[in-house]
Amino acid sequence: MGVHTVEFRIATDLLFQKVDHEDLAKSLGVSVASIRQARLKESARAKRTPPNGWEKAVLKLAEERLAHYDQLVTELRLSERPHTVGESGRSQKERRPPSISVPSRERPL
Repeated sequence: MGVHTVEFRIATDLLFQKVDHEDLAKSLGVSVASIRQARLKESARAKRTPPNGWEKAVLKLAEERLAHYDQLVTELRLSERPHTVGESGRSQKERRPPSISVPSRERPL
C-alpha cells in the first residue's frame, strides 16, 4: 500500500493552467478579436465596448479556477497526510475525495 501522492508533472500541469482570451470569448459566444478590442486602451481607435454579460462570464471563469486550485490544494495536502491505523491494526488510507485528473485539453474549461 503506497502513500497517496500527486505526480510532479501532473501537479505542475494543473498549476500552470490559465484562462485566456479564447476561454472568455467562448463563454460569451463572441470572437477572440472582440475580447482583445474591448481590452484596448480607451484612446485606441479599434477600442470596442465589452460584450454583454462579461461580468457574469468573468465571475464564472474565476469560480471555476478557484474550484480547480482548491482541488489541487486538497490533493497535495492529502499526499502529505500519513496513513492511519484502523481497529483491525492494518494501515488504511484516510477517506479522501476522488483524485484530480488532467483535463483532455491543456487549458481549463
